[in-house]
Amino acid sequence: MAIKITDECINCGACEPECPNNAIYEGGVEWAIADGTSIKDAYTLMSGAVVDASAKQKPVADDTYYITPDKCTECQGFHEEPQCAAVCPVDCCVPDEMYRETVEVLLQKKEKLHL
Repeated sequence: MAIKITDECINCGACEPECPNNAIYEGGVEWAIADGTSIKDAYTLMSGAVVDASAKQKPVADDTYYITPDKCTECQGFHEEPQCAAVCPVDCCVPDEMYRETVEVLLQKKEKLHL
């Protein structure tokens, strides 16, 4: 399952550089699949929508840092634990119950994002 950043976020930004998938963005900033990945062409989002990898998507949150679930792999294949949660000083990086994914699915997502 993806990780989310809760409303307790203090906007310190400690999590953003730790993400190997570049899935963490500052509140209000648009995101793209291509940011920090090897994807260059069309990509199918978790919603089923097919987008150009470089196309900017709406921010998930406006006031706090956020993690886009389409790029979050819980650091599977990179680290033993989600790095955002490991460095968060207020423990606001938690599992997102809306996006349940197995380790196998997360590893497949990682491989797709980093060919």
